[in-house]
Amino acid sequence: MPAAAAVGLGLRRALIPELLAADPAAFDFLECAPDNWVGIGGLAAEQLHTLSHRHPLTCHGLSLSLGGVAPLDLDFLAATRRFLDAHAVALYSEHLSWCDDGAQLYELLPLPHSEEAVRHVAGRIQQVQDVLGRRIAIENVSRYATPPAGNAPLSEAEFVCAVLAEADCDLLLDVNNVQVNALNFGGDAMAFIAAMPSARIACLHVAGHEVEASGLRIDTHAKPVDDAVWQLLAHTYRCHGLRPTLLERDGDFPPLAVLTDELRCIRDTQRACTRAAA
Repeated sequence: MPAAAAVGLGLRRALIPELLAADPAAFDFLECAPDNWVGIGGLAAEQLHTLSHRHPLTCHGLSLSLGGVAPLDLDFLAATRRFLDAHAVALYSEHLSWCDDGAQLYELLPLPHSEEAVRHVAGRIQQVQDVLGRRIAIENVSRYATPPAGNAPLSEAEFVCAVLAEADCDLLLDVNNVQVNALNFGGDAMAFIAAMPSARIACLHVAGHEVEASGLRIDTHAKPVDDAVWQLLAHTYRCHGLRPTLLERDGDFPPLAVLTDELRCIRDTQRACTRAAA
């Protein structure tokens, strides 16, 4: 597992040439989606092997559909386990969402915040942990609608905490997603962060998002991290202490030097919070 103060970067194929040439001290770990790498050979596999031996590798899944009703893909889970073992991956995470209705929908769709949904998704998380032979972390997701939750709806924070407890798994806390949802639905981002259980937070994500003309925030990971998310990251450290923190960038890639500037902002935020706590 990366150290508490570790700073990481999402491993995207568009960045590989620059990552291979980068100063190893520029980042402490990399994160990839095994869905995009299982079964890949040739030069790409060699490059991944080089990077995963230079830096610890974490993995963030995209297609398990933990909240879905279609049976879990056990063959894919077995292949994922082999990939995690081959690259000595200490942290594997997935999204608290669904994305499969008999076919891959390529969207991370929200779940109803209900006790029934808690039991359903927790059971599937436990099955995944059994097949993978390791604890996993689940990520709070950005959303643009909330499915009906019946007569006794939970808040988003209550729902996430209930799933963590029922499944006995960890949390990948995406700070940008908290901000996006708070702005889109009128919630309190700082209160959501404070409500998360410190002992289960394995890692943090930060990213940038787009703002539509209507004011809707879209979680694109294609913009710089904005000031409000930096402030929320500092609040997260103050509430829960330092955690490994990853910068996600999935599009409109700037030169790696621009991304390493954002990584330095993470380190600066960590140092400022550590000094303030001393």
